[in-house]
Amino acid sequence: MRAGLLAVLAILLFGPAAACAQGAPTVAAASDLQAALPQVAEAFQRKTGRSVRLVFGSSGSFTQQIQNGAPYEVFLSADEGYVRTLQRAGRTDGAGELYAVGRIGIFTPRGSPVRADAGLRDLRAALRDGRLRKLAIANPAHAPYGRAAREALQRAGLWTAAEPRLVLGENVSQATQFATSGAAQAGIIPLSLATTPQVKAAGTFVLLPADWHAPLRQRAVVLKGAGPTARAFHDFLQGAEARAIFARYGFSLPGR
Repeated sequence: MRAGLLAVLAILLFGPAAACAQGAPTVAAASDLQAALPQVAEAFQRKTGRSVRLVFGSSGSFTQQIQNGAPYEVFLSADEGYVRTLQRAGRTDGAGELYAVGRIGIFTPRGSPVRADAGLRDLRAALRDGRLRKLAIANPAHAPYGRAAREALQRAGLWTAAEPRLVLGENVSQATQFATSGAAQAGIIPLSLATTPQVKAAGTFVLLPADWHAPLRQRAVVLKGAGPTARAFHDFLQGAEARAIFARYGFSLPGR
């Protein structure tokens, strides 16, 4: 645990290069994986005796960092379009593999005056009558789950009314924190984070229709210069053990 904390601190204080110097390859991962991916990494270590360092953030921000030379070795994006961008830029070793498809839903914290429902009917009413003061989503500018949230609100005809009341998380994990803490009366967050005991205890989550937004097709790719442990971890993501973990956190699994 101490080694993992040191790696995270190294990235926060000195950038990814410092973490790489710690030894294990650094994996850049979308924030919706914060609950599932550590379990995948533990399973990989048990099986192979090798470890990876996980760094979580928005897929768009990681893409920019990688284009600027950040020495990550594997990238797990919440939007496969970012992987294609990096592939066109010559930053990847191949096209990578689709590892999961995500879902979003509406979350309301305990004590919120807003009720969660799949059609966002009470959210609509709360926007009209003033019960909703803040709605948390990830920043659509660089977070795929934020874009999906925007698309869902547009599909429901609520984007124009909701936009002035948005509180934007730098990534979807931060948006979830805003919603669960009560800083917002509601949030649109991933199913993968809503399945955790902490979020379940904090309020109510209801899935939104899958056809209200473009599919959240999540792709992993090995980056140029990656070593054998990084490549083995990328391969492990496609195996039965990793896929079972992703399924437990509500991800749909691509066909093989």
